[in-house]
Amino acid sequence: MAPELITSSQNPKVKHLLALQEKSRLRRSEGLFVVEGRRELEHCIEAGFELDTVFVCPEIFSAHGPLGAAKEFHLTRELYEKVAYRGGTEGIIAEVRLKERRLEDLPLSEHPLIVVLESVEKPGNLGAVLRSADAAGADAVIVCDPLTDLFNPNLIRASIGAIFTVPTVACSSEDAISFLKARGIQILTAQLQDSSVYYDVDMTRGTAIVMGTESTGLTPVWREAADAHILIPMLGRLDSLNVSVSASILLYEAVRQRRG
Repeated sequence: MAPELITSSQNPKVKHLLALQEKSRLRRSEGLFVVEGRRELEHCIEAGFELDTVFVCPEIFSAHGPLGAAKEFHLTRELYEKVAYRGGTEGIIAEVRLKERRLEDLPLSEHPLIVVLESVEKPGNLGAVLRSADAAGADAVIVCDPLTDLFNPNLIRASIGAIFTVPTVACSSEDAISFLKARGIQILTAQLQDSSVYYDVDMTRGTAIVMGTESTGLTPVWREAADAHILIPMLGRLDSLNVSVSASILLYEAVRQRRG
């Protein structure tokens, strides 16, 4: 039987989809989040997430039998364009079931490279860091004491699916520090005070690069737990870079050292 065609934004299923996009509390309570675009959904499925409901615009979506969701509905082009966050997403949006991600489940290499972000607030910044982590082949991203949820649609969009390609966990700073210390992973905190220039620090061993917010930096718990403090030289009049730019610089220094 062909999927039901939905034509109105007042349809309860469409209202639910829009509410999931906008409300983190609803995402948590229902254990669902929204992914838009074929590429992002493919990465999502490869990471072991399960699709609950798929909304397809047949005029745009080019494939048949999309991605094995439990429920499928069709949207008119006009309605899809109202519901979609952005254009060019191949006419497919899905509600996806959340699954728990724990520190203990992170698949780490012999000398892991990990990015730790403390209290990063902007989904776009976190998404950009995830893209850099994916590009540099980082083992994981740990988000401590987050001010945004990991399945915010803006974060998923900004990461272009890297939230699924890079193992990512949210936890407290204390839990992350215990996890890293127990595995002998050195903690390098990016900060201006009492620091060595980043390229003078050995990153070939297991390393966690830790960064805080652009406005307030890291809290004392990370500064005290650090094995070394590192900085990126600032030669202009400003004293900080965007956190995603800083992450890229530090990650690729680790790549440079490891490729030798």
